[in-house]
Amino acid sequence: MTITVEKSADTRKEQDAVPRRLTGSRIVCEALIEEGVREMWGYPGGAIMPFYDALKEYPELHHVLVRHEQAAAHAADGFARATGRVGVCVATSGPGATNLVTGLATAYMDSVPVVAITGQVARPGIGRDSFQETDIVGVTMPITKHNFLVSSAAELGPIVHEAFRIARSGRPGPVLVDVPKDVQNELAEYTPPAERAPSSPRAERPTRDTYERAARLISSAHRPLIIAGHGVIISGAYDELRAFAEHTGIPVITTLLGISCFPESHPLSLGMPGMHGPAHVNRAIDQADLIVGVGMRFDDRVTGDLRYWAPNARIVHMDIDPAEIGKNVPTAVGIVADAKEGLARLTAACEPGDHDEWLRGIRAGMRPEREVPTGDRFSPAEVLAAIKRTTDGRAKLVTDVGQHQMWAARFYGYDRPNSHISSGGLGTMGYALPAAMGVKAGCPGDPVWVVAGDGGIQMNIQELGTIAQEGYDIKVAILNNGYLGMVRQWQEFFHNRNYAETRISSPDYSLLCRAFGLEGRKVEHRADVEAAVEWAMSRKGAVVLDFTIEQEANVYPMVPAGGTVAGMIEEPEAER
Repeated sequence: MTITVEKSADTRKEQDAVPRRLTGSRIVCEALIEEGVREMWGYPGGAIMPFYDALKEYPELHHVLVRHEQAAAHAADGFARATGRVGVCVATSGPGATNLVTGLATAYMDSVPVVAITGQVARPGIGRDSFQETDIVGVTMPITKHNFLVSSAAELGPIVHEAFRIARSGRPGPVLVDVPKDVQNELAEYTPPAERAPSSPRAERPTRDTYERAARLISSAHRPLIIAGHGVIISGAYDELRAFAEHTGIPVITTLLGISCFPESHPLSLGMPGMHGPAHVNRAIDQADLIVGVGMRFDDRVTGDLRYWAPNARIVHMDIDPAEIGKNVPTAVGIVADAKEGLARLTAACEPGDHDEWLRGIRAGMRPEREVPTGDRFSPAEVLAAIKRTTDGRAKLVTDVGQHQMWAARFYGYDRPNSHISSGGLGTMGYALPAAMGVKAGCPGDPVWVVAGDGGIQMNIQELGTIAQEGYDIKVAILNNGYLGMVRQWQEFFHNRNYAETRISSPDYSLLCRAFGLEGRKVEHRADVEAAVEWAMSRKGAVVLDFTIEQEANVYPMVPAGGTVAGMIEEPEAER
C-alpha cells in the first residue's frame, strides 16, 4: 500500500531553499522561472549554446526563435509594454549581441523593462579579439539602465534576480546580463530566493506641503491643462488620472506614448500635442496659464522651441525620475512620485474645479479633420475607422514609425487603457511587426493589429516566418504609398520637393504571405476597405492587408522641428 503525503507550502519552500549544485546555464533557467518568466525571444549561437542546451530541460520556459536578434529585443519590449512585466530576450556574443542594440535603445528611451541575456566568449578569451567577441557591456552602457559581466557561476543567480529588480523598479528600463561561455558550464550552488526580490521604493515621497503648493497653483489657474505621458500607463494610473481630471475640471492632453492612458471619448480629452498634434491642442498650450505634466518629460517633439513654448504657463511636473524635474522646462512645483500614488494625493489636496468656459474656448478653435476623399480614393483614417468598427475598439494597435504612426495616433480614437503601443523616443522603424509578437504573447485574448508603412514593414519583414511558426494571430495593415512617407513629406516642405532616395518599391505581400504559409490581400478601392478588415478578422492566424493610399498624402498640421505654434503648417484648403 502506498501512502501519499501532501507537502505543505512551508515544506516545499524549505526544500526549495536547499542549495543545489548546478551549471551556470541551469542557474539562469532556474532564476528566470523564479522571476515568473514563461516566454522569451532569442537566437542561439556558439557563446550562448550551453544555455540553449539546458533550456530543453525547462519546459516551463517557452523560447521563440526569431529570425533576427533585433526582433527578439522588440518582441520582449512589446510584451513588457502590453503586460507591465519584464520582457526577456537572448542572443549570442558578437553580432548576436550587437543586433540587440537598437531594440535595447528603443526600450531605454521609452522606459520599458527588458532583461537581455547575452553569451560572451570564455573568460580566458576576453580582451584577445576572440572569434565573435564584442564588449557588449561597453557598447550598451549608454542605452541600458544597468548591465553586468558575470565573472563566476556563483554570481549568476543573484545577478539575474538583481537584473529583474533593477529593470522593473523606479523608472523602468532595460538591463543586460553578459555571461561568458565557460561561466555557463561552471558548477556552482544555487539557492532560490526565499521570496521574489522586492522592487526598490519607486520614489522618495514628497511632503504634504509639496502637494499643497501644487494645489494652490491649480486652484488659482484659469486656463490649466494636464499633459499625461507614458508614466501614467507604466504605473497603471488610469483611474487616478481620470479622477484628478474630473475633480479639478482640467482638460487632458496625452503625449504620443501617453495615448490610451485617458479615454479619448471623454469630454475632457483634447488629443495629442506637439509636432503633429491638432492645432487646437497646441494653441491651448500656447494660451495656458498652468500645465500639470504627469509621467512625461517635455521632449522636443512636444515643445518645439523651448523659448516660446507655453509662454504664459507655470509648470507642475510629476515624474518618478527626479532627473526629469526641471530638466527641459522651468518647474514651479516638482513632485517626484509614481503617477498612481502622486495623482491620488494631488487630487485629495485639490478643491473641486470647473473650467467649462476654458474648454469651450479650446473646442471653438477646433478645425474639422480632413474630409473623406471623393471617388474611389480612401484615406488612412478610413482604414483605421474600419479596424475600430470591426474590433469594436478592443484592438491593441502596434504602430511603426512614420506618417502612418501619426495617422494612427490621431484618428483611431483610443478608449481602452494601454491599447496604443509604439516606439516614441528613439523612433524605431521596423519596430511594430516584432513588437506585436510580444504584445500577442502577453495578451492572447486581445485582437492585435500592426499598423505600418511600406518602408518600416520591410525592415523586419522576415519575422513573418516567426509569426507563422508560432501561430501568432496578428493582423497587419500596411499603409502603402510607395515612399518613405515622413521623409518625403519633409522633402516636400523643406527641400523643394527633392525626393532623394525616398521612393521605395514593395514585394507582392499576398505572394510573400503565401510563401510563409499565411494569408494576404491587396486593397486598392474604397469599397473593399471594410470588407478586407472583416475578412482578416474572420481568418485564423496572421493576415497581411496591403492598402494602397494616396502617394503624397501628408500629416497635418506640422510644427517644423524646433519651431513654434506660430510656424505651424496646416492643411491647405485646396487639399481638403
